[in-house]
Amino acid sequence: MIKLKEFDITILDNLPEMYFFLNTSGEIVMMNNSAKNLLDGDSSNRTVFFDIIELCDREKIISGFQESIDKKSFQNFKTRFYTNKNYHDVNISFSSTLRKNGKDQTILAVARDISIEKSKEQDLVRFYNVVEQSVNPIQITDLNGRMIYVNPALAKSSGYSRQELIGKNPKIFGSGKHSRKFWDRMWQTISSGKTWFGEIEDRKKSGDPFYTQLLISPIIDNDGQITGYFGIHRDLSEKRTLEKQLMQTQRLESIGTLAAGVAHEVGNPLASISALVQVAQRNTQDPFIIEKLGLVKSQITRISKIIRDLVDFSKPSNYELQLTNINNCVQEAVEITKVGTKAKDIEFIVKLNSEVPHLPLVADQLEQVFVNILLNAVDAFSDAPGKKEKQIMVESSVAKSEVIITFTDNGPGIEEENLSKIFEPFFTTKAQGKGTGLGLWVSYGIIKSFQGEIQVSSTIGEGTTFIIMFPK
Repeated sequence: MIKLKEFDITILDNLPEMYFFLNTSGEIVMMNNSAKNLLDGDSSNRTVFFDIIELCDREKIISGFQESIDKKSFQNFKTRFYTNKNYHDVNISFSSTLRKNGKDQTILAVARDISIEKSKEQDLVRFYNVVEQSVNPIQITDLNGRMIYVNPALAKSSGYSRQELIGKNPKIFGSGKHSRKFWDRMWQTISSGKTWFGEIEDRKKSGDPFYTQLLISPIIDNDGQITGYFGIHRDLSEKRTLEKQLMQTQRLESIGTLAAGVAHEVGNPLASISALVQVAQRNTQDPFIIEKLGLVKSQITRISKIIRDLVDFSKPSNYELQLTNINNCVQEAVEITKVGTKAKDIEFIVKLNSEVPHLPLVADQLEQVFVNILLNAVDAFSDAPGKKEKQIMVESSVAKSEVIITFTDNGPGIEEENLSKIFEPFFTTKAQGKGTGLGLWVSYGIIKSFQGEIQVSSTIGEGTTFIIMFPK
C-alpha cells in the first residue's frame, strides 16, 4: 500500500476527474484541483464529503462507503453533488487504496461529472418518447438505406411489423409509380447533406396505396459526417380522399348540367311529337293506328318521366329538413332504378306500410341513399348471370321507436371479409371504371346525419339485406 504522506496529489491536478482522499469518517483529507474548483466559493466550507451529496442518495452512498472500508471492495454510484446552489450529475467510485499508517485507512473517492452525458441521455429519452408516440410515420436508416429504426405509426400505416422492417430497405414500400431518376435526385440531395422533401406513393403490405409527404434529413455527427438519415412521413390519404371527393362532386355537377341540357334539348322535340300524336289520334278512326299512336304516346310519356327524374335527382340538395314521406321516397327510388336496362329482367317487390310516419329528413338525399342501394343490388346480379329468378324486395315498417326500411335481394351475396369495408370511401368490388366506391360511403354519411343507422348482412349464394332505421 502507498503511504498517504508519500503520495504527491499534484500529479492528479490536471485530470478532469475529481479525486477526494477521505478518512474513515468521510472527511476530506486531500483533493485535486478539479475537486477544489467544484467546492470553491461554497459558503458552507464543507469538510465532510457526504455533505455535498444529494440528500435522497446520502444514506445509500454512506452505506457503500462503509462497505468499501469493511470489505476493501470497489463501490460505484450515480448521484448528484449540490454545491454553490447548483446540482452536478456525477458518477462516484470508492476504493480503499492508501494507508497513512498501520491503522488509519484512507479511502479514494473518484467523481466524474456526467452532467453533459446526463443531459444528452435525457434529450435522447425525450426524443425517443416523442418519436414513439408520434402519429406521423418515422424511420431512421443507415448510410446504405437500411432501416435501423421505425416507430409504431410507420408499422401501423404500412401493415408491416417492426421486425419485418428493421434491416430492410425502404424499397419494400415501393409502388413503382416513381422513376429511377426521381429517387436518384433524392439520394443526391441527402448525400450532399441537404434535406429532401416530396410527395410519394408507397404500397402497404396489403398492396393498398399509401400516400405521404416525405421529408428526409441527414443525421450529422460532431465531426460533420453523415451517419444516417431521418425520414418523417405525413399521411396524405385523407387529402387524396377529399381531392377525389371533390372531383366526383364536380363530375356530378357536370352530370346535373348535362341532364338539364338534355331535358331542354330533348323535351321540346318530345312536346312537339306528343302534340302531333294527339292531332293524329283525333283525325283517325283506324283501330290499328289508334293503338299504335297510343303506344307512341305512352313511350313519349315514359321518356319525359325519365328525363324529369334524372334532372330532379341531379339537382343539388337544399339540405333543409322537412317532414318527408319515406314511402314516396322509396317508390321514387324504385321507379328510377327500374328505368335502367340492367333492371329489365329483375322483379321489384315493394311492400310499404301506410302507418310509416312522416319524419324530418331531406327527401332528395334520402332518395339518393335508396337509389345507391338499389343500383348496387342490380349490379350484383351481373355477377350471377345464371340466376333465373332475380328479385329485389323493398319493405317499410314501424317498430316501437323507429321506422325501418329493408332492401333484400337474392343475388350472389357479399364476401364476409368485404362486409366490414363496404362503407369505406373508394372501396368497391366492381371492375376498374365500373364504380367509384363512394355510393355506400355517401349513403352512410347521409343516414348518420339523420341520426339513423344502416346495417348490412349477406350470405354467399343467397343474397344481401340492407336495413335502414330512423328514430321516430
